[in-house]
Amino acid sequence: MKTTTVLLSLLLTLFLSCQTNTKETTSETQTKEENFTSNEYRDLVTLFKDWRTFEKPPLLDGAPDYTAATFEKRLPKFKELQSGLHAIDTTHWPIEHQVDWMIVWAEMNGYDFNHRILQPWTRDPAFYKSVWSYRSDVPAHEGPTHHGTTELWTYTFPLSTTERSRLIKDLKTITPLNKQATENLTGNAKDLWITGIRDIENQSVVLTNLKKQTNIKEDTELVSVIEEAITSTNDLVSWLQKQSESKTGPSGIGKENYTWYLQNVHLVPLTWEDEVMILKRELARAWTSLKLEEHRNRKLPELVDANSPEAYNKMADEAAKSLITFLDQEDIVTVKPYFDPALREHLGEFIPKEKRNFFTIGEHYDPRPLYSHFYHWFELARMDNEPHKSEIRKGPLLYNIFDSRNEGTATAVEELFMQAGLYDDSPRSKEIVYIMIAQRAARGLGSLYAHANEMTMEEAGGIHSEYTPRGWMKTEKELLIFEQHLYLRQPGYGTSYITGKYLLENAFADYARIQESQNKPFILKDFFDTLNSIGNIPVSLTHWQMTGSDDHLKFSNN
Repeated sequence: MKTTTVLLSLLLTLFLSCQTNTKETTSETQTKEENFTSNEYRDLVTLFKDWRTFEKPPLLDGAPDYTAATFEKRLPKFKELQSGLHAIDTTHWPIEHQVDWMIVWAEMNGYDFNHRILQPWTRDPAFYKSVWSYRSDVPAHEGPTHHGTTELWTYTFPLSTTERSRLIKDLKTITPLNKQATENLTGNAKDLWITGIRDIENQSVVLTNLKKQTNIKEDTELVSVIEEAITSTNDLVSWLQKQSESKTGPSGIGKENYTWYLQNVHLVPLTWEDEVMILKRELARAWTSLKLEEHRNRKLPELVDANSPEAYNKMADEAAKSLITFLDQEDIVTVKPYFDPALREHLGEFIPKEKRNFFTIGEHYDPRPLYSHFYHWFELARMDNEPHKSEIRKGPLLYNIFDSRNEGTATAVEELFMQAGLYDDSPRSKEIVYIMIAQRAARGLGSLYAHANEMTMEEAGGIHSEYTPRGWMKTEKELLIFEQHLYLRQPGYGTSYITGKYLLENAFADYARIQESQNKPFILKDFFDTLNSIGNIPVSLTHWQMTGSDDHLKFSNN
């Protein structure tokens, strides 16, 4: 595979040029940073806190300020923070602390990239979606999200006095932010613009339903705030629809920008071309494995889907028990007390056959492949119950930098658990696993072509739909639109399921090889427990800390 030396260069920078004051700072920064070099980890933590404080924009009329003038005004402070990071001497630091340095470095690169290239506040109407009724299954919302959101899922109804005040404050951000949107949104990204209108339209529906809730509809002040937010949201929709008529430009960021973003922000040591090859290979492998599995199972009865709420609930309960028992008794991972309740909050419900989408089709035959992917919820429960000791890893990394780790792991364990024996009692369930892999590869491949501006979002969706086995992506179009829209908004996310899986399998293999070379037994539970203890950080950094080796970052161009 032709890969890149960029990440190797970054690591060399970490060990060499970043040990002293950089020679490339401006004279102004040199004055501020003169003779300053730190080699204390606590200084990195302090700088991290300063960085996170800075990353939140100031307010304009009560809403986060994303105006061009404010970005330019704040740029010198950002450069000062970057210089401060590069002035930290990491020589002799343990690997876990060097990894933390890289995380902060990647986040700052994400800010820089958003400012220079992605500019969601300028190109992406969905960026201005303010109301979220659900918690994401990864550490933060998928895709670019503004800093003033109303997270309805964090509220308990009926509202306490304190929570009522918090909700009113949250909702009052919507109107000034929507007004700002009409001034900031000057981009010409046609697919992002047109599809993003749906997100803002849905916000109006969510707010209307909120207003009708018992214990809210009688609260005159709260209802008035909600109605103002609805009116403002509807006005923004009308403005977006009118402006959409003039939008003609591409929405992808191009191959070169995509590769830079992968390597320097999400720390994925691949190029756009590498990802195309990996996803094509995984798509072919999944289809081939599916057909071989079907052949092997040809004399077995077909799986029967749950055809009633009672049948579904019984199947879901048995599937949850089966997965948790398997993980525990087969020594796959240390099962914590919070695993079972975290999973049971997301067992789903019966859906009539004609209304099922890709994921719920499989879920009604055997929920365990999807519940394996719900490893997500174990990880979020761990963040809630056992937050990481590192201040830098404790919360969600910015800019979806966690995608290779969280989506890659959730996708990888679908097949890893299968190979470890989860479906020994139901061989045909393995077919669902390969269908899910093929779907992830197909949708990611489409997103790559969309970001290269070689396809429109609709054409990318065609690959997503046509190359998913059994026509399971043709039953419900909303999922198709949602996924391709998200991946166009967030570079690297659509591919992270498969490329993250690829990177995790590399870490798995390297870990096993090192154990063998040291005449130590490979213990699967130790691998997963180590993975979990490292936290929700890019797989490339997880691999480094887990094995002590950075060889996976040293590919040549030959």
